[in-house]
Amino acid sequence: MVRYRRNHVAGATYFFTVTLRNRRGDALVRNIDLLRESWRCAMKRVPHEVIAAVVLPDHLHAVLTMQDNRDDYSRLWQEIKKGFTRRLGAPSPWQSRFWEHTIRSESDLSAHVDYVHFNPVKHGLVASVSAWPQSTFHRYVRSGQLPADWAGSREFPQGFGER
Repeated sequence: MVRYRRNHVAGATYFFTVTLRNRRGDALVRNIDLLRESWRCAMKRVPHEVIAAVVLPDHLHAVLTMQDNRDDYSRLWQEIKKGFTRRLGAPSPWQSRFWEHTIRSESDLSAHVDYVHFNPVKHGLVASVSAWPQSTFHRYVRSGQLPADWAGSREFPQGFGER
């Protein structure tokens, strides 16, 4: 068995990609309420702050700051996946692993938050970021951090990754 070396830095911020086995499925958006409920329960067990997140049909991206003093993000994803699978009442749809990147600077954080928000456009699911409902982009708009028409086309916006 391959042992992955994961970076753990107390209180750090990380970018994650978590995918379903069936990369052509839509279980995540079709069952978004189950995923949200699972994530809320997992947050109680493994405290973290959601900086940015987007849920697509077959995968999700998230930028999270861990708040458990151990940065036990592996346990967090285990809790989310387990809770979703149990609520779904079916065999686990998840790939067993996830991808993680430690955020190292403000520009790295900005680039990853932009990547998360632009992802539905990148995958051709919508023509504008604001058209995808399962994204923290809408929270950024409500707080005045981004305009509602940010990245309105299929091309990366000018200044992508900069704020």
